[in-house]
Amino acid sequence: MNIFKLSRWLGVGAPTWCFALMLGLDGSTTYAADVIAIRGKQIHTVSGKTIENGVVVCVDGKIATIGDAGSVAIPEGAVVRDAEVVLPGLIDVRTCVGLSGILNVDHDSDHLESSSPLQPELRAIDAYNPREELVEYLRSFGVTTVHTGHAPGELISGQTLIAKTTGNSVEAAVVVDGRAICATLAESSQKSGKQSPGTRGKQMAMLRTLVLEAIEHRSKLAKSPSKEDGKNTGDENDQGGKAADAAVVVRNLKLEAIVDVLEGKKALLITADRAQDIASALRLADEFKISIWLDSAAEAHAMLPQIAAAKVPVLLHPSMARASGEKENITFRNAALLKKHNIPFAIQGGYEPYVPKARVVLFEAAIAAAHELSKEAAIEAITLSPAKILGIQDKVGSIEVGKDADLALYDGDPLEYTSHCVGVVVNGKLFPGESRD
Repeated sequence: MNIFKLSRWLGVGAPTWCFALMLGLDGSTTYAADVIAIRGKQIHTVSGKTIENGVVVCVDGKIATIGDAGSVAIPEGAVVRDAEVVLPGLIDVRTCVGLSGILNVDHDSDHLESSSPLQPELRAIDAYNPREELVEYLRSFGVTTVHTGHAPGELISGQTLIAKTTGNSVEAAVVVDGRAICATLAESSQKSGKQSPGTRGKQMAMLRTLVLEAIEHRSKLAKSPSKEDGKNTGDENDQGGKAADAAVVVRNLKLEAIVDVLEGKKALLITADRAQDIASALRLADEFKISIWLDSAAEAHAMLPQIAAAKVPVLLHPSMARASGEKENITFRNAALLKKHNIPFAIQGGYEPYVPKARVVLFEAAIAAAHELSKEAAIEAITLSPAKILGIQDKVGSIEVGKDADLALYDGDPLEYTSHCVGVVVNGKLFPGESRD
C-alpha cells in the first residue's frame, strides 16, 4: 500500500500520515494512535440499539464514547475512519488457528498429537503462534478474538486458549490460557486393531475412568499436608515432618487438568456430531456434574429438548460444513432451531484438514441468516453470544463504553457476500481489512 492510498484509507492528509503508521514486527501494517474515531452509517452495538450515523471514540485501547454524530465530539488529533457498517470485533468460538497454520505442512501443524488418546495436559499456549499468517487472514475479515486450541481427533487432544488476533508474542496475544479441554466422541478418535479406544463404549469407559482418577487425586490433594506443616525443631517433630513429606501427593499434570474441569475452572469441550454421541456427552456431564460445551453438534436438531434441558451451550459447526461422514445429517437450519429452543449457541469457524484450514465465521453466519435465523441473531452468534459462552463478555462481544476497542468495519451489509471488511480495530489499533487486489 503506497503513502497516498494509505492516507486515503486512514482518512487523513499526507502531513499527518506519519503520525499513524507503524510497521509491526510481524510484517503487518498497524495504525497506532491514542485516539481513534470510527464514523459509521450504521453501528450495531449488539447489546443495545443500532445507531444510525454514529461515532465510536476509542482511547488507549478502550471504547470511550458511543453516540450519534450530532452528540459525539471527535477529539482533535484523532485518527478518523469511515465505514458503512460497524460491528463489534467478531469472535470465533472454536478454531485451531495459530496451532494450525495456513500451509498443509508439518512445521505449522501443532494442532493434534496422536501418540496417546488421553492428553488433557497439553497446553495450547505452548503451541500457539500469534504471528501465523492464518491469524492475520481471519483478522482481515473482522475477527478480533479467537478461542483456539487442539483439534478434534483424539479422545482428549489437549487444551484451548482465548487470544486476540494481534501481538508479536504469545503473552501479548493471549486473553485467557487454559479455557477448556478438548474431547472427541466421534469415529475420528477411535483406534484400529487392538488399540484403545476402538468403540464408543470404550471411549466413554476411558473418559469415566479418567474423571474418577481425577476425583481420587483431588481427594488426596485435599488430605495432603504441605511440606511446611511438618517443619519443627525437635527430633520427634522432625520425624513427623518426614511422615508429612511422605504423604505429599506427587504432581500429575494429566489429572490436575481434569481436576480443573471438576472445579469449574475449565470447561470440557466435547466434539460430537451424531445424536448418540451428543447423548453420551450429556450423560457424562450429568453423571459427574461438570460443565461441558457441545462442539460441532451436526445432529443437534435431533436432540433439541435434551440439550435445552441440560442447559449446555453449543459451539455450532460452520453452516457450510460438508455434509458427509458423521455430518451427513447436517442442516443449514441448525442455528435457527437452537435459537428457537433458547439454547445458547455461537457459530464457529472450526477446523479443516485442508488449506486454509479455517473458515470465516462471518460467511458462516450469513448462511445461517439465509436459513431462518434473523440477521440480528446471526450477528450476535459471532459477537456477543460467543463472548458469553467463553466468559469474556465484560471485555468483548458488543460495542459498549469501557470494553476493549475491538471493531470490524464494512463497506456494506456484513452478511452480504459482495461487502468487504475495510478495516479492523483490535485493542485500539487500526489494521487493514481484506485484500482486494
